[in-house]
Amino acid sequence: MSATAAPGLGHALDLSSTSPTPFSRLVRVELRKTWDTRAGLWLLISTAVLTAAVMVIQLSVVVAQDLDVSYNDFLTSTNFSMALLLPVLGILLLTSEWSQRTAMVTFSLEPRRPLIIAAKFLVGIGLAVAAVVIALVLATICNALYGLLSGHEAVWDLGLGNVGGFVLLQVIGMLTGFAFAALLLNSPAAIVLYMVYSFVLPGLFGLGAALIGWFDTIRPWIDFNYAQGPLVDATMTGEDWVHFAVSGFIWLVVPLAIGVARVLRAEVK
Repeated sequence: MSATAAPGLGHALDLSSTSPTPFSRLVRVELRKTWDTRAGLWLLISTAVLTAAVMVIQLSVVVAQDLDVSYNDFLTSTNFSMALLLPVLGILLLTSEWSQRTAMVTFSLEPRRPLIIAAKFLVGIGLAVAAVVIALVLATICNALYGLLSGHEAVWDLGLGNVGGFVLLQVIGMLTGFAFAALLLNSPAAIVLYMVYSFVLPGLFGLGAALIGWFDTIRPWIDFNYAQGPLVDATMTGEDWVHFAVSGFIWLVVPLAIGVARVLRAEVK
C-alpha cells in the first residue's frame, strides 16, 4: 500500500509495511462472535439441548410402545429442531453487526467487506456441519440404547447418501437464513421472513397444489422446501436435482446475491 498524506498533517503516513489481516484471523474472529454474546451463546446451547431432547423423547416413546425404528429415524427426527434454530444462527451472524452497532468497528478494522462476508459465510457452514456431527453422535447413542432397552436389534441403516443429504439440508437452512439476513439487515425482520418461508409458504403451496392442477405441476420448480424433501431419505433423482437447482436459485441464490450487494454498499452508521 502506498504512502498517503494524513489530512491536516504536514507529513505522509507510511502504511507500506502494514500487512493485511489474514483471512484465517477473520474467520476466527467471526466464529468467536457467535458465542461471545449472551444471545449467541444461549442460541448455541438451545440448539444442542433441543436436539438432544427430541431424541430422548423419541427414544422413550419407541421403547414404551415397542416400535421398530432405525438409526436413520433417530437422525432425521432432529430435522425440525435444527431447521428451526440453525438458520437463526446464520441470521445473527450478519445482522448482529447492525443490531449491536459493531459494523463501524468491523469495517473500519477490515475495510475489505467481501472478506468479512466470506468469513461469516464460512463460519455459518462450519456451524451447520458441527451441528450435524453432534446430531450423528446423539443418534448413535440413542440407537445403541434402543437396542439395549427395547429387545430389538439396533439397525444401523445410515449410508453416505443419507449423511450427505442431511448435511446439505442443514447447510441450506443456515445459508437461507444468512441470505435473508443480508437482504434485510435486521434480525427480527429476517427471522420472521424465514419462519414464514419455512412454515407458512409450504402450507400455501400445498393448498394451491391440491386445488389447482397446473399449480401442482409447477410446484417442484418454485417450492424450495418441497424440492428438498427427497434429500431426507436419499431418494433424489435427476429430475429432483433439476427441481432443487431451479427452486434453490429462486429462494437462495437470488436473495443471497441481492443481499451481499446490499451489504457491500450499505452505509455504516
